[in-house]
Amino acid sequence: MTSSFACAFCLSVLIAGFAAHVQSAPPDWKPEKNVELIVASGAGGGLDGTARTVQKILQEQKLLPTNGTVVNKPGGSGAIGYTYLRQFAGDGHYLAVTSPTLLTNHIVGRTPMNYTDFTAIAQLMSEYLVIYTRVDSPLKDGRDVIQRLRADPGALSVAVGSVIGGTAHIGVAAVLKAAKVDIRKLKTVAFKSGAENVTAVLGGHVDLAVGPAGQAVAQLAAGKVRIIGISAPQRLGGTLAAAPTWKEQGIDIVVDTWRGIVAPSGLSPSQIAFWDAVFSRLVRDEEWKSVVEKNVWGNTYRNSAATRKMLDAEYAELKDILTDLALAK
Repeated sequence: MTSSFACAFCLSVLIAGFAAHVQSAPPDWKPEKNVELIVASGAGGGLDGTARTVQKILQEQKLLPTNGTVVNKPGGSGAIGYTYLRQFAGDGHYLAVTSPTLLTNHIVGRTPMNYTDFTAIAQLMSEYLVIYTRVDSPLKDGRDVIQRLRADPGALSVAVGSVIGGTAHIGVAAVLKAAKVDIRKLKTVAFKSGAENVTAVLGGHVDLAVGPAGQAVAQLAAGKVRIIGISAPQRLGGTLAAAPTWKEQGIDIVVDTWRGIVAPSGLSPSQIAFWDAVFSRLVRDEEWKSVVEKNVWGNTYRNSAATRKMLDAEYAELKDILTDLALAK
């Protein structure tokens, strides 16, 4: 075989191989019909609000070639909504707004479905948690709280939101576990809503309350509550600018309740790539940034691959905390 013939032969093989690769590569995908953004809860809640903001921006900024609608599927601790999503395996026209409850409901045995039953698409934002007390409380900061609870884990009562084992309960437990408090002995009280948490702490019915940072903003501005600690990586702005992080107080921990997007299992690489492109554009939109700032969120976007890694790590962390609380099944 001469060198010139050999070069020609090699070139022909490369061209043929490239052509075969091009022919076998999946075509670019985009929605061809209405996109459903599923909310596994009723209208008016946090997930619903996020979904409607996302849907509005998708339509107004023409990030979709088709229409998109929000579909509420409440019931069964989210099971009805996620069961509905699960039936559309491989179909990129169906998405759901999700939160850590997708993980915790599986860990505590409320639902059989887990994040591994779906395709991770995006983490959109983070909502950090605050522990607060009434402004005339003798508890001045995180050190006071930790000192009391190390000596007697049942010495202080804590309002933790609507569900024992929920996000707020896990948030305070994670902080106190890092501070070497026996979290199984915490005196926790679950109220029906964040508003009831605030009322309970202002009325002196509980010593502390924990909830999303935005929950305490109005009462803080009115001079009615004191922030004991915030679980953010650094201080937040605005009304919460003076609120100390736990890191500042010697507890090296960050706790957030995020909202994200999942899709049915079995999506193709081109479907995932389409949604990666869409949501990376959405979180750069000025309206989205305004919503994030207004709600005191962190703009902590992750794409599909990074979100799946986050979910893997967070599931293990949440299971560890819930096991310590004797709630994991």
